[in-house]
Amino acid sequence: MTFQDFKFHSDVAAGIAGAGYAEPTPIQAQAIPVVMAGRDVMGLAQTGTGKTAAFALPILHRLRSGPRGRVRALVVAPTRELAEQINDSFATLGAHTGLRSVTIYGGVGMNPQVERLRRGTDIVVACPGRLLDHIGQGTISLAHLEVLVLDEADQMFDMGFLPDIRRILRAVPKTRQTLLFSATMPEAIRALAGEALTDPATVQVDRVAPAVTVSHALYPVEQHLKTALLMRLLEHTDTESVLIFTRTKHRAKRLDEQLQKAGYRAASLQGNLSQNRRQAALDGFRDGSFQILVATDIAARGIDVSQISHVINYDIPDTAEAYIHRIGRTGRAARSGDAFTLVTGEDTAMVRTIEKVLGKPLQRRHLDGFDYSVPAPRKDTEFARTPRQPQVRRAKPAPAAAAPSVPASDAAKPANKRRRFKRNGARSGQSR
Repeated sequence: MTFQDFKFHSDVAAGIAGAGYAEPTPIQAQAIPVVMAGRDVMGLAQTGTGKTAAFALPILHRLRSGPRGRVRALVVAPTRELAEQINDSFATLGAHTGLRSVTIYGGVGMNPQVERLRRGTDIVVACPGRLLDHIGQGTISLAHLEVLVLDEADQMFDMGFLPDIRRILRAVPKTRQTLLFSATMPEAIRALAGEALTDPATVQVDRVAPAVTVSHALYPVEQHLKTALLMRLLEHTDTESVLIFTRTKHRAKRLDEQLQKAGYRAASLQGNLSQNRRQAALDGFRDGSFQILVATDIAARGIDVSQISHVINYDIPDTAEAYIHRIGRTGRAARSGDAFTLVTGEDTAMVRTIEKVLGKPLQRRHLDGFDYSVPAPRKDTEFARTPRQPQVRRAKPAPAAAAPSVPASDAAKPANKRRRFKRNGARSGQSR
């Protein structure tokens, strides 16, 4: 099968050729015909399978005909990085169509977004929170919406966006085409699909199978020796670009600092960064300015960098699905890739779960010459947070002059009232 079989508009076909696409991926081959037929679609596909083009190409084909300058397609995505990636795909594939797309997400000012919407756009790619801000302020009109895409629905569920998604569903026209894509299908997403989709066609590819070009390896190590082992692995491994996953934002930041101190061209991608710094880190990783990117799962959602040679799990993920997502960022486009995971004794159960999903045991490796016997420090000096500076309390003002004396009988009255107030307060607190 080729893209010519779909009979796209010539302007869309020119975008496909310009992007260098040759043959459709499995998710594209299954999804594009039913999307072009106007059906609602529930797609199960992981990052890196080509699902963005699976909905972007039919949308561009549909919007090529009809009025311009009003929002006819809306894509909702969980993170700013993924929103930008999707928008870039629309720009590349739709380069010859004259259609315009904009991104909407938090962390940046609203006014530039309002101005772009006011100038007119055909496609909006948005994160839920900021989209609801625009809906609430009346700066976006969805009255003419024809196609709604909910991308990475399981990740939006994990991030607590489901109530926002339901509010968005109430704000869009009931007559529309809806496409929902998710890597996994927990019960909450099935319920959402039941609410959002009408008689959907289901397309499913590579639900849990990682790329066959990825080589897996576990490196058992004590928690306090992880960074030292990571440094030795980087020294002894021939790498192009390396994506390292940590469990927390704080650890991503500190590990990035340690890698830079060791002389590596490294950056971090985590939620505490401003949007400009996040974009600079991602752009630098894409163009090779940074060899290593340290990221959390949520921050890294949607990263699409084809030349990643190694994914290293500094911390093992919480689910087997998350492991598949992480390692799916290497071994793309028929390239070979390596996935290294540093594991401690506490990770045994999660390792078994991952091996069960993969259907095979993962190779355990020990690095020759590395001293695994170094004892743990008494305190966490590596990832301990900087102590907070003690607050300086202001001096209390001098006591006021003593009040004139009153008879003992009168002085006893306020005290009795205070005692009654305390007893009543205690009873009141218990009743709440």
